[in-house]
Amino acid sequence: MIKIPYLAALTTLFSYGLLFVFGQLRDFFRKIFDYWSHSKLQGYAPICLGLEDFYIRRLYLRIQDCFNRPISSPPDAWFDVVERISNDNNKTLKRTTKVSRNFPQAPAVLGLMEALQPCIPNWRSVWRIFVGKPAAVVFGMGYVTNSAILPVLIGKGGLIISDSLNHKSIINGARGSGATVRVFQHNTPYHLEKVLREQIAEGQPRTHRPWKKIIVVVEGIYSMEGELCKLPEIVAICKKSKAYVYLDEAHSVGAVGKTGRGVCELLGVDTADVDIMMGTFTKSFGSCGGYIAGSKELIKYLKYTCPAHVYATSISPPAAQQIISSIKVILGEDGSSRGAQKLARIRENCNFFRSELQKMGFEVLGDNDSPVMPIMLYNPSKIPAFSRECLKQNVAVVTVAFPATPLLLARARICISAAHTKEDLIKALEVISRVGDLIGIKYFPAEPKKQQLEETRVKFE
Repeated sequence: MIKIPYLAALTTLFSYGLLFVFGQLRDFFRKIFDYWSHSKLQGYAPICLGLEDFYIRRLYLRIQDCFNRPISSPPDAWFDVVERISNDNNKTLKRTTKVSRNFPQAPAVLGLMEALQPCIPNWRSVWRIFVGKPAAVVFGMGYVTNSAILPVLIGKGGLIISDSLNHKSIINGARGSGATVRVFQHNTPYHLEKVLREQIAEGQPRTHRPWKKIIVVVEGIYSMEGELCKLPEIVAICKKSKAYVYLDEAHSVGAVGKTGRGVCELLGVDTADVDIMMGTFTKSFGSCGGYIAGSKELIKYLKYTCPAHVYATSISPPAAQQIISSIKVILGEDGSSRGAQKLARIRENCNFFRSELQKMGFEVLGDNDSPVMPIMLYNPSKIPAFSRECLKQNVAVVTVAFPATPLLLARARICISAAHTKEDLIKALEVISRVGDLIGIKYFPAEPKKQQLEETRVKFE
């Protein structure tokens, strides 16, 4: 649970209230001026209604340049960002200019975009060896992997118990399954146990018959919090309740663990105790698509029944080759120690960067070893200020706001890569620190700067 500083919460609510009031006034006067206009389609209902339409027009569009920044090069330590410029207060983004920026929001956390090797035909066998499951099936898109698999695994009469902060793909998959969905408090095993006991005792709605199947869905690393799943405790609870464990490792596989095999390796959990292991190839492996790994019987069933496998297009050969090459590098099967070096580098980079941000006084979420580092912004005015000021100084960052996060919990999400050098990290820290001082997002007392700089030099020496 994030404890919002009182002053930050107060100013955030005041800012949103001010935006809402002025937005409503502008809409009121617009309706008066547009009363005699006949440009709208007569008889058609508007596609967007109510607060959704209001939020897009009066809040989101004012800072859309902070969210819509395409990348036009491989996501390495340096990349090309397409900078969009507006001449009408962000109503439209007319002109584009390609500029070079460093310190990416890079999904390729191991920096393996360049690792292309000769083609290997049997890439599925390479992958199931990596995650430690007897079989696997691969899909062309990571989002579809969750949203299409859950409706095949469970249906009416089943129960899905989902972490409250699970990814949207899991939420959509659970809703589309027809199963009953219950939510437990984020990463809180004792509340999961309480929910399981209540639901097992009550049974299905109305009939109170026993559930046909129960699946508990969690993530290895939560994408907006950077927290590691409390997997050992959750697995133990599910064993007692005879519930299946569905683990989404989109942000953890290839990034954490001694050999990059994810949270099971990092936390000492036997993969045999995790029934369904899901992950994507878009993060550590620098490609596209997703996978499900499990028992041979499960994978055979999915291959015959899942529409995303039966009807969809498979991964392209170049994308598949990138996955194979990345796995070979991580496993050391390319004849070099690059994989081990990259895994050691990303852990060192992540833990150093997180500790330095905390010393500067930023409120940083997440756990050690996690490459995802949210910096809390809270106030809506600080979202564009942080994003634009960092970009001016050649540091590209991702800002996240409602509806991707709760209204009061806007943040910047920093993603660290093994491709970042010492100089990259120090430069980024200097820029983020200056911008943090400028816009006032250092919510905790900072250590003396001289002490920080001296510790930084010692670590890198």
